[in-house]
Amino acid sequence: MNTKIKCLLLDDELPGLTLLKMLCEQQPELEVIKAFNSPLTLLQEAPNLDFDLLITDIEMPGMNGLQVADALKGKAIIFTTAYKNFAVDAFDRDAIDYVVKPVKADRLQHAIQKVAQYLSANATATPPSAPKQIQLNTDKGKALISTDKIFCFMTSDVDSRDKILLLSDNTRMTVKNFSFEKLLDMLPQEEFCRINKKAIIAIKHVQFYTHDLVTADKLLPSGSHYTFPLSEIYRNDFVKKVRV
Repeated sequence: MNTKIKCLLLDDELPGLTLLKMLCEQQPELEVIKAFNSPLTLLQEAPNLDFDLLITDIEMPGMNGLQVADALKGKAIIFTTAYKNFAVDAFDRDAIDYVVKPVKADRLQHAIQKVAQYLSANATATPPSAPKQIQLNTDKGKALISTDKIFCFMTSDVDSRDKILLLSDNTRMTVKNFSFEKLLDMLPQEEFCRINKKAIIAIKHVQFYTHDLVTADKLLPSGSHYTFPLSEIYRNDFVKKVRV
């Protein structure tokens, strides 16, 4: 890239933020737009700032770096953390890199190179095609569903041959007499994944995951997040898809 990468910095600890800012200002590819020590302040000001990249700490009081990244969809993200064993699996799928503190100049430079490649590729990428639509037989009649509106499919508790379809807007309907295999054949393979014997989830709605549990970004009526068991038989395929 011929132009500099415009970045924001976030760390609740001022010594760490000062060091990060100094290291970033030494990187010729970077232009530091602003440094923040408060996630809420950053989110308040971000809509009025022109930036390409956020470099953020993960562990912060009140709101962590993962939550900040969720609110900045479409921006390149580099996470920093003092915890070497922090679950990399919990990263937002748009994260470019993960740098262990104390941040070193050469390690930061490597991460910036990855960001430059990512931004360059996206600048020349072909515009996305229109969302795919699939036709399903439901309890409401025949339905034409845009796949980008789908949150998940789950086996019906009433009849295992039926599946419960949940859309991103919380619409719920019963898909009549469809197997998971048939549904997966109809859905864009890179956007959906079976995670256990009773559920398929849209990858874009995965917020966190561990070895055996997937947490979605959608909320139950109780206010807690939807969670799903991640079965061993489907784990490898799932991990490949969320890391793309």
